[in-house]
Amino acid sequence: MSHSDTPTQRLSARVTGRVQGVGFRHFTRTTAQRHGLTGWVRNEPDGSVRLEAEGPRANLETLLDAVHDGPRPARVESVEAEWEAATDTFHQFEVRYA
Repeated sequence: MSHSDTPTQRLSARVTGRVQGVGFRHFTRTTAQRHGLTGWVRNEPDGSVRLEAEGPRANLETLLDAVHDGPRPARVESVEAEWEAATDTFHQFEVRYA
C-alpha cells in the first residue's frame, strides 16, 4: 500500500505536567517531522502543551507514544488525545507561539 493510499487522520492532544520550558515543543516538532506529519504544537496559558497533527494513523501513534515520554527534562503527567478525520489544512509541522 503506497503512502497516498493510506487514509490520514488528525490527532489532537493536550499534554500536562512539566512540559513548558523543557524543549517539549521542539521535541514534538522534530518527532513529527521525522515521521512525515503536518500540524502544530504550542504552549497553553494553563501550563499544558497542545498539539494538532495529521498523517497516517501509525505515524500519529508513534508521535503520541513519544509525547507520553517527552524530552529528558520533561515530566508528563497526562496526555488527552482525540482522533478525527484529517482536514489536510497543514503543509508542515511548526511550533506556534500563542
